[in-house]
Amino acid sequence: MAAALAAAAMLLLTPGSAVAYPNPGLVTGATGIHDPSMIRTSSGYVLYGSNNRLDARTSSDRIAFANAGSAFASPLSWWSTYSPEQSPWAPDISYHNGTYWLYYAVSSFGSNHSAIGLATSTTGRPGSFTDRGIVYSTTSSSNHNAIDPNLLVDDNGTWWLTFGSWWTGIKQIQLNPATGLRHATNRTVYSLASQGGGIEGPSLVKRNGYYYLFNSYGTCCAGTSSTYHIKVGRSTSPNGPFVDRNGVNLMNGGGTLVRETQGRYIGPGGQSVMNDVDGDLLVYHYYDGQDNGAPKLGVNLINWSSGWPVLY
Repeated sequence: MAAALAAAAMLLLTPGSAVAYPNPGLVTGATGIHDPSMIRTSSGYVLYGSNNRLDARTSSDRIAFANAGSAFASPLSWWSTYSPEQSPWAPDISYHNGTYWLYYAVSSFGSNHSAIGLATSTTGRPGSFTDRGIVYSTTSSSNHNAIDPNLLVDDNGTWWLTFGSWWTGIKQIQLNPATGLRHATNRTVYSLASQGGGIEGPSLVKRNGYYYLFNSYGTCCAGTSSTYHIKVGRSTSPNGPFVDRNGVNLMNGGGTLVRETQGRYIGPGGQSVMNDVDGDLLVYHYYDGQDNGAPKLGVNLINWSSGWPVLY
């Protein structure tokens, strides 16, 4: 099995090779979702996605998913400043120090008058979160966009929030681990990746001595016309510089493909990386070309043996 996976990794990462992506793993039930972020709790899997006060799904086996309401029972008062629809997006859930941390974005499509919010819970279950307020915000005069947050805690215990959409690309700030809010003294906004637009949804993870930055490129949310695809770069520092397997900096348009449209699986993106008992998972959405372009949940295991993530 290991040899087969290594051979597949070499095939998928060889320049000029015919890339054949694996189908998403089997999931059933309530699998319609955007921008999924999943975690395993003591009472099973919980998945959150965009819209409807953060759509919630639960599963006992990571295959059959059921609707579970929303992360929030009702809209928060401050959301309307950034979203007339009061519809948050792009959640990121993780567990640290006995607490579930839920970061998410509040904005309107195409606008960078946006904010990243934080809520915490002791269970991670829908309806259990307490608002901790705004972590970071941007205005229409900003050169970047405060959406699509992702938390990384590095090997030194330092908390980093990576985020961004279009404009000048993917950014990062340091957080205070005691509060989950912005660090009081380090006010630097780091620039990690840029594509001249068409880049968002970062996910940053540490594996085997490298920090890997996954981003969604192209255009989301257009059904079968979506052009989303997922690329990655790596660095020895959480702040970059990140380069692809050819050494091209992600600030200069670099990025190694991880997944793109193939057959019925159109516009994959909005990804997150989850570690589970059987390895790392890439959790993402795609648009189903055999179901009128409906958004669906995609899950694949990741093989790291080549030094770059390859799905299987």
